[in-house]
Amino acid sequence: MKNGIKVLFTAAVIGSLSLSGCASTMQYGDAGSAKPVSTEFGSSDLQQIAESMVDSLCTFPPLVELTTGRRPVVSVDKVKNKTMQHIDTESVTDSIRAKLIRSGKFRFIDRTTDTQTVEELKVQQDSGLVDKKNAVQTGQQFGAEFLLTANVSEITQRAGAVTDTYFKFTMSLKNLKTGILEWSDEKEIRKVFKRGTFGG
Repeated sequence: MKNGIKVLFTAAVIGSLSLSGCASTMQYGDAGSAKPVSTEFGSSDLQQIAESMVDSLCTFPPLVELTTGRRPVVSVDKVKNKTMQHIDTESVTDSIRAKLIRSGKFRFIDRTTDTQTVEELKVQQDSGLVDKKNAVQTGQQFGAEFLLTANVSEITQRAGAVTDTYFKFTMSLKNLKTGILEWSDEKEIRKVFKRGTFGG
């Protein structure tokens, strides 16, 4: 009887060890890692682009001079996706804007919240719920001096087991008063994937 219990207990332990060896695992990764895992546009590409563009813009001599002593108002257009891949362009836009804000050199207008802003101003002005002395008056918002635009394009080539993907990210800063492009730069990223073969 005791031998039978031992056999059952041993089998249960072995079974649980086998199951734990096959179980899925989850762990934190490095958000800033530059190691690519595919030829698709990924988080490491976003980090590289945001850092490269912000560094270029903030160190461009005419803009260094322009931002000395004041913070120009900039409107950021959503990054345009000209690739065949699904890219969260809003996330790319947000990352670039956040890094530029942290630089302390610019102020930004967020046009994505204009609808909510108009609704809030209507409540303050017309609903009768807000004291007129404390209500924000319409027509006092700052206008943007510059417009920041960007797009990302892609060229992919395949030859046998090799996939070669090239991304180009271009960004420009336009003076809204003069129409002059005050600054423009681009960042290139190339990824080469070679499919492995059995026995290779």
